[in-house]
Amino acid sequence: MTRPRIGLALGSGSARGWSHIGVIEGLLDAGIRPDVVCGTSIGALVGGAHVCGRLGELRAWAEAATWREIAPLLDVRLTGGGLIDGSRIQDFLKGLGVSSPIETLGVPFAAVATDLASGREIWIREGAIDDAIRASIAMPGIFSPARRDGRWLVDGGLVNPVPVSVCRAFGAEFIIAVNLNGDLVGRRFTRETELPPGRPERAAEGSAVARLLDGMPEGLRQFVGEMGPKLLRQGPETPGYFDVLANSINIMQDQITRTRLAGEPPHVVVLPRLRDVGLLEFQRGAEVIAEGRASIEAALPNIIRQIER
Repeated sequence: MTRPRIGLALGSGSARGWSHIGVIEGLLDAGIRPDVVCGTSIGALVGGAHVCGRLGELRAWAEAATWREIAPLLDVRLTGGGLIDGSRIQDFLKGLGVSSPIETLGVPFAAVATDLASGREIWIREGAIDDAIRASIAMPGIFSPARRDGRWLVDGGLVNPVPVSVCRAFGAEFIIAVNLNGDLVGRRFTRETELPPGRPERAAEGSAVARLLDGMPEGLRQFVGEMGPKLLRQGPETPGYFDVLANSINIMQDQITRTRLAGEPPHVVVLPRLRDVGLLEFQRGAEVIAEGRASIEAALPNIIRQIER
């Protein structure tokens, strides 16, 4: 008896996406090797590292990374349609070895992006994989759009947060979907500590802006130190910029995911419990990866039973 062709659909979810690392490693340790890998946003990044054979290197970096390592990747530029340009993240991927042409990889791979002009879903199946990932992670309001083939592309989570349909189009017969947005709606706003005026370097420990400032060049540190409190908290009773952005994205992606999965159901949905992980809390890699591993281990008996059937 031959096993079915297995597809892995890795969903969007920003910092929660480190859990995809634990999911993939759990599958591999159980002897389940996906034949097709498709990802949206952070799912494209982690899936791309896997198909390039660099998942272990990405895991090591994510588990050890603090804001001192993360901040230099956030090349703030307010003139490109987003807060972050994204070119340093692409350089990081190249340094990690995630830069091969997609068509040369041993496993079929696609990254999902959105055409900013038409709203069409774009499946990137060829060309440098780091270019494809850069387009797929271009979250509106955070990352600048990516230019590709004469089009401006943004985050694929706007149209297909969990790309089950892409796996199916690639010939997958058994699809495992990882949904990072299943328990986020209703998440309470997180109140940040404001920075003292003119003294950003003295911010209270735990402030998101203080962590971002750590390790930045002096000029950029001063700019972010002045703008940070305004972006994070507008008043004692008003959600800040990142509160509104993060919760709006959560609502949108939850609704789109529910609709897409109802019309295109996978065989198994894996739901890591990551409700308390914020949009940009990439420094929590170790615990997020561990939750991904726990979620796939809980799903493995069902997966194995269905594959054998």
